Amino acid sequence: MSDVQLAPPVKARHHIKHAISLRGLREQIKRADGLNAKIAVFLTNIVGSMWCAYVFAFIALLGLGPALKPGGEGIIAWIAQTFLQLVLLSVIMVGQNVQSEASDARSQHTYDDTVQILDRLDIHTRGGLKDLADLIERLEAAVKPQAT
Repeated sequence: MSDVQLAPPVKARHHIKHAISLRGLREQIKRADGLNAKIAVFLTNIVGSMWCAYVFAFIALLGLGPALKPGGEGIIAWIAQTFLQLVLLSVIMVGQNVQSEASDARSQHTYDDTVQILDRLDIHTRGGLKDLADLIERLEAAVKPQAT
């Protein structure tokens, strides 16, 4: 089976451009059933983009000055309550999208490889696994009378 060409391994970095892009958002919204689903798809795609993470980081930085003033919430509270919650929400969603894209590609490669191997198996054995099973049964039948 050395002539079988399997797909190369899938690397997540090749799928980042698809996962962080808002391209295709219109088609995803059209595929969703119902108004609530369309709104959910829209908001998830917007919040799960790096552009939204940049906007959230900017908003969080606007609140840094007041947090550091006397009587403000302080740097630790600002990091925990503002920066992490705002920025990491979008960044985690982007990461999940990248992993999902890579997982989908790996699944498709596995399926394609399996189909290719099964096709090759059928071509090279003149009928595939049934011929092998018949041959094994004939060999077992030939061996049994001699063993007794």
